[in-house]
Amino acid sequence: MLVVCLILAAVAAVLVVGFCLATRGPADVALSDPPSPVDHPSQSEPVDGQRRSLTVMTLNLAHGRKDGAHQALLSPETIRSNLDEVAAMLAGGKPDVVALQEADGPSIWSGNFDHVEYLARGAGFPHCLRGEHVCGLGLSYGTALLSRLPMADGRSVTFPSSPPTLPKGYISATVAWPGDPDSRVCVVSVHLDFSRQSVRQRQVREMITRLSKLEVPLIVVGDFNDSWQRDSEQQDSEQQDSEQRAENPLRYLARELDLKAFEPAAEALGTFVSSDRRLDWILISPSLEFVEYKNIAEVVSDHRAVVAELRMAENP
Repeated sequence: MLVVCLILAAVAAVLVVGFCLATRGPADVALSDPPSPVDHPSQSEPVDGQRRSLTVMTLNLAHGRKDGAHQALLSPETIRSNLDEVAAMLAGGKPDVVALQEADGPSIWSGNFDHVEYLARGAGFPHCLRGEHVCGLGLSYGTALLSRLPMADGRSVTFPSSPPTLPKGYISATVAWPGDPDSRVCVVSVHLDFSRQSVRQRQVREMITRLSKLEVPLIVVGDFNDSWQRDSEQQDSEQQDSEQRAENPLRYLARELDLKAFEPAAEALGTFVSSDRRLDWILISPSLEFVEYKNIAEVVSDHRAVVAELRMAENP
């Protein structure tokens, strides 16, 4: 019996690894801002010509399932209705740039249509980019950017496979600062592995290697699947393994790329609905500063959306 169980476990492991490899998207892809999916003008220049702030939002879209158990259990009509709620929230909040994670292209488990383009149309964003980190076997999803500003230098990076979890990655693009076309910033939408800190450490090291080469301010946002401080049960444990003792990937990324978070120790900014852990973050370069930072209370996913108004720092 034991031998049979071991054989079944080995077969399952092989199948999981094969599935992860079969669905891994291209590792590094240059993207171009496609023709506008909606007939709305870009807003790179304010009407009054004055330099203004930039509002950025991040949301784990949860494949359009809202607070449902799994997207495969929902009809395409329900998926579209859930995304309509997201579009209404985006249209009402009027962010300049929105970073999405778990954002689907045509996938058999979520209605078989492009969720990113659907949201761009519904919320009136003239520009969108979608990076595929999982591609194959009827699935297509990853990270994405919606923007009211023209985007350039788009790039999708898929991290190395990390079975048994499916691949993760990030998408990046530059936008001109509103009212100051000579000043550009790079916005990054990232999704890190949820299961293992050691995998997240490898993923942030790759981000550091790539993003440290850029010569523009960074706005790195998304679902980091990590808190700024370790959970209390890890801090109090007397049997921490080497992974738990290793440096927090979120803080390591912020330090190495010289990024700052808004009130990182605050206890009232939890983003994961079921546990209220703060897993979704907006990190910015020293040349930028926070004007306003808040979570959106409206439930459109298993994560709360986070929005920040930013401005150029007077004394970076």
